[in-house]
Amino acid sequence: MANIKLTKNELKSQKDALKMYQRYLPTLTLKKQQLQTEIRSIDARAKEVRERRKSLEAEFAQWIAVFGEADAFKADMVQVKNIRKGVGNIAGVTIPIYEGADFTRGDYDLYSTPLWVDLAADRMEQALSLDLEADVLEEQVRLLQVELRTTTQRVNLFEKVKIPETKANIKKITVYLGDQQVAAVVRGKISKKNLEIAAQKTAEEANK
Repeated sequence: MANIKLTKNELKSQKDALKMYQRYLPTLTLKKQQLQTEIRSIDARAKEVRERRKSLEAEFAQWIAVFGEADAFKADMVQVKNIRKGVGNIAGVTIPIYEGADFTRGDYDLYSTPLWVDLAADRMEQALSLDLEADVLEEQVRLLQVELRTTTQRVNLFEKVKIPETKANIKKITVYLGDQQVAAVVRGKISKKNLEIAAQKTAEEANK
């Protein structure tokens, strides 16, 4: 505990600080709970998107195998040209929002390439889009986790350090000032008694 001045001004300062901590703690606690809820929700969505991607990939592999021309489709036939992202805000944290993507398709001979390749390219775009969406959701989780750590540290600081410390300071100053007040009253009574004794002696001497 830091050294504090045992004065009325310091007592007021400590009481003001306590009010501030007690006013902000519920807000920080609520923000912490909101972040925890959002992180769980977004993480679940990211996992769901990843699962959809896996299912699509499995379906895609089986679908191509049916045609017996798997070599006709190359992964580089579809490439990401542009990722469209917006901006959102959760509990004061700026996060990216996935809004879609633009793709380009490689050149291929329309006569020698099987007709199903165009459909395969469509499926590949869907798979890539799911990957990109999951990446953005996971980035949201990462950003919110950073804020959650900071918020949790502040909650712990207020709850476990600042509020108990300030209450202890207030008690220490209050006890000291109380003792000083009692001592002052005692000194006042002693001084009054001494004055009364002195006055009585003076009166007795005057009567002799």
